[in-house]
Amino acid sequence: MPINTSSNTLDSRTAGLELDAFELELTPAVDSDERSEELAIAGVAGRLDGAGRRPLSAEVVDGVVGRARGRRRVREAVGIDRSLRISDQVLDELLAGASTEEQLAGPGGVLAQLTKRLLERAMEVELTDHVGYAPHHEPPGGGQNQRNGTSPKTVLTEHGKVVIDAPRDRDSSFAPQIVKKRQRRFMGFDEKILALYSRGLSVRDIRAHLAEMYGVEVSPDLISRVTDAVMDDVRDWCKRPLEDIYPIVFLDCMVLKIRDGGTVQRKALYLALGVTLDGDRDVLGMWFQDTEGAKFWMQVLADLKQRGVRDILICCVDGLTGFPEAIEAIYPKTTVQTCIVHLIRASLKYVPRREREQVARDLKPIYTAINADQAQAELETFDEKWGKRFPVITQGWLNAWEHVIPFLAFPPEVRRVIYTTNAIEALNRQLRKAIKTKGSFPTEDAARKLVYLCLQNAVPQWTKTRNWTVALLAFKIHFGDRVPDTAN
Repeated sequence: MPINTSSNTLDSRTAGLELDAFELELTPAVDSDERSEELAIAGVAGRLDGAGRRPLSAEVVDGVVGRARGRRRVREAVGIDRSLRISDQVLDELLAGASTEEQLAGPGGVLAQLTKRLLERAMEVELTDHVGYAPHHEPPGGGQNQRNGTSPKTVLTEHGKVVIDAPRDRDSSFAPQIVKKRQRRFMGFDEKILALYSRGLSVRDIRAHLAEMYGVEVSPDLISRVTDAVMDDVRDWCKRPLEDIYPIVFLDCMVLKIRDGGTVQRKALYLALGVTLDGDRDVLGMWFQDTEGAKFWMQVLADLKQRGVRDILICCVDGLTGFPEAIEAIYPKTTVQTCIVHLIRASLKYVPRREREQVARDLKPIYTAINADQAQAELETFDEKWGKRFPVITQGWLNAWEHVIPFLAFPPEVRRVIYTTNAIEALNRQLRKAIKTKGSFPTEDAARKLVYLCLQNAVPQWTKTRNWTVALLAFKIHFGDRVPDTAN
């Protein structure tokens, strides 16, 4: 039998409206006492059932009650007086005649008008405090400074363009705070531009989006000024003090295209991702250089030390030549762990496609061994089978062996964290999603600005390290006093 999708959609929307009505009517009762709450639940649910509609399930009712209680707890926590809430009568007056979404939230709609009146009222209050008397009253003591009417001012808000009547005074000494002099964008508008920019949208795309969503036309210069305003934050972020100790630091590099002198140059972006003693991941900084090399990595580590990083327990890196020596020059006690995934990729590039799966399977016992001795034995076994055909693979593992085996001294929970640089490479993938739409950057500062904004967006997705308590205990046992007792 064919399914009536339109009927199902209508039923779901109706049920949603009934649920919203139930929640709104229940909220005041939850704010008062338990008896009123019980009466409200019975009364509202009964009316829905009596109207010939499907009764609400116990799970739905419990969910609505929980959300209403949650809102009450939030209001109590922040100290909001229930008597200060907008009454239903005022809301009804505001919504009079607004029957469509456009009339409610579109340009010139109820929300835009409400924003206009609130801003004008707030500025009137500020001016009253400044000149010392209320509107339509005489200035006290014949004061020299007086009100001087209003002047129109267009402000860009989340609800589109809003033209407000900004009050003035005679001697032009009034400096409003809610909407400052020469301010053309209200709170929240700049944040929207930055959010769009951080996701890789071009200036043209941002202009089109703002015009479509809010009905406002903004110039490319405005978008550039808004995004350039974060450069001070970028510089402060790159110079901020860091933690004394990082149990783990991941180091990696990616390449960006930046225009320089009429030509497009490929520049290396150096990134350092640290794990704190609490298990939180934090990007420690970013640095630009013409190419990737161990020599510049030494400068990066020196910068970290100058910003307060006294010790790093384990540093996870790829197989760049000279990398371990550069780390040990700045942090002699740091254990360097080569990325096993990079080593496997380097090994398989010499193997024909039809045999890669088998070679990868025979490499696995090496890096899953119980300890370094067993890993050495497994490498010898691998060499006996494949050494004659692929001697370069065995030689590659032997050359890096000192920095391959450190993670084998830890339990499996810790090995998963430090055997690969996937943590920072996952971050790089998020950066590339925004960067790939750019092609090339006009300046290094433009690249720095976008990377910084992308990092701020990417942070919530990878901030915590799994099984950190087990890892920290293993680090305490292995490294002793280098892990402070105050670590959580």
